[in-house]
Amino acid sequence: MPGAPEGSLRVEARGPQHERSSFASGAEALDRYLRNQAGQDARRNVAAPFVLVLPDGAIGGYYTLSATGVKLAEFPADITRKLPRYPLVPATLLGRLAVDRNYQGRGYGRFLLADALHRAVRSEIASFAVIVDAKDEAARQFYLRESFLPLPDQPMKLFRPMEDLAKLFEG
Repeated sequence: MPGAPEGSLRVEARGPQHERSSFASGAEALDRYLRNQAGQDARRNVAAPFVLVLPDGAIGGYYTLSATGVKLAEFPADITRKLPRYPLVPATLLGRLAVDRNYQGRGYGRFLLADALHRAVRSEIASFAVIVDAKDEAARQFYLRESFLPLPDQPMKLFRPMEDLAKLFEG
């Protein structure tokens, strides 16, 4: 990754030791979430926030993972033919992903996404896909470049099948 030696970055569960007050991604809702809500969500087991810790201890970015369900009918028809007829399909929600503006353009967003996808694949909980709700067109384009597929009737909601993700991390 440009600008940082391989071993100098680490992603860990967000904790009280992480200084969050200076985090500024440029998206106030995402910044406010990390500063004020992420810890509560973790304690309540409704989201698992993870932070990218830089060599100086600063938070370079973060993401959240949680369990979700997607209505079977929301997936493309070619996908649903292969699934059981359950009303909801289990999935993993990548709820938020943000990089501090001081570190944007260095590949940290892709680094965080790869870490999130790897954690989702390693999970022992059944999950058909990773789901994202893109907050804007730039975010949608980011996920499309990373091989996510839009849900047919919800172009800002994208998915990537877990089977596809598992192949990324084989070997």
